Amino acid sequence: MTDPFAAARPLLDEHAEIERELADPAVHADAGRARTLGRRYAELNQVVRAYRAWAAAHDDATAAAELAAEDESFAAELPTLRAAEKQAAEQLRHVLVPRDPDDGRDVILEIKAGEGGEESALFAGDLLRMYLRYAERRGWSTQVLDATETELGGYKDVQVAIKARSLQDPRDGVWANLKYEGGVHRVQRVPVTESQGRIHTSAAGVLVFPEVDDPGEVEIDPNDLRIDVFRSSGPGGQSVNTTDSAVRITHLPTGIVVSMQNEKSQLQNREQALRVLRARLLAAQQEAAAAEAADLRRSQVRTVDRSERIRTYNFPENRIADHRTGYKAYNLDHVLDGDLDPVVRSAVEADEAARLAAAADA
Repeated sequence: MTDPFAAARPLLDEHAEIERELADPAVHADAGRARTLGRRYAELNQVVRAYRAWAAAHDDATAAAELAAEDESFAAELPTLRAAEKQAAEQLRHVLVPRDPDDGRDVILEIKAGEGGEESALFAGDLLRMYLRYAERRGWSTQVLDATETELGGYKDVQVAIKARSLQDPRDGVWANLKYEGGVHRVQRVPVTESQGRIHTSAAGVLVFPEVDDPGEVEIDPNDLRIDVFRSSGPGGQSVNTTDSAVRITHLPTGIVVSMQNEKSQLQNREQALRVLRARLLAAQQEAAAAEAADLRRSQVRTVDRSERIRTYNFPENRIADHRTGYKAYNLDHVLDGDLDPVVRSAVEADEAARLAAAADA
């Protein structure tokens, strides 16, 4: 048969090759490479399943048409079979639309208090709780890498690693869902510190980076690093420990600075700092490549402008509103308790619609 989806053939061949590689025990000796291959294999599984479903539906419809030409009793089945073929073809077109290759990655998420002083720090704590609860609902694991708390229990900044325990479909990946969270989150409410009952507006910033599976993906020259050690401290300057275990790493070529003090060991803090640095460098490399490649379609929803106000959390009205997608609901209490799926889904659907439209125009 003439294959209108010949573009899928190289992807089917790649899927078969990765399947052979994953069957080799030697590949799994390198955890980073095995995870990278596994993520790509899961992504290609969608194409393989959709192609096979379309091929089967196409063969059924073709066979029914041939039989109907000889015996009219077979003609009654033809409309149903052709409809199934059309539906399968649409699904295949959908999965062939270029997707974000990082969708299956885990992430490092950072929340930083912004304007609003202590109220902003308390809101940063609310956002942290929201993401931790959301991760729990999705079956993801979380690890707070570093945090700077305030006297009232808020956070000046906090970094958390979020990982999927297993991944069958990249669309269920952590990055696939949380990449849209980057930006400025605005809150409107009566502050805990306010006795007048007036509604204040403050904000917190969220940064999301895809985590590097294999350290070899991002090469870091030790000569490009300045590493400083200092004594960890808690709210109000209270000493957390009496040794210089906190670590600050500065990547000299880019000026990126990462500090870690949560662990009691200087070595552990250093490793966590390098982990975050790799994620930031990977994101910087991807943004630079996107700026240079005019044909690389960036997400229509996720912006690299981290100053963009993406969402408002209005406590008096119990309202959540996403300014990019137009999503609005009056269940803010549920969202802050981790029921974030509908909000995230609005961003995913808007992005996918834009990708499909761009593919149709191409």
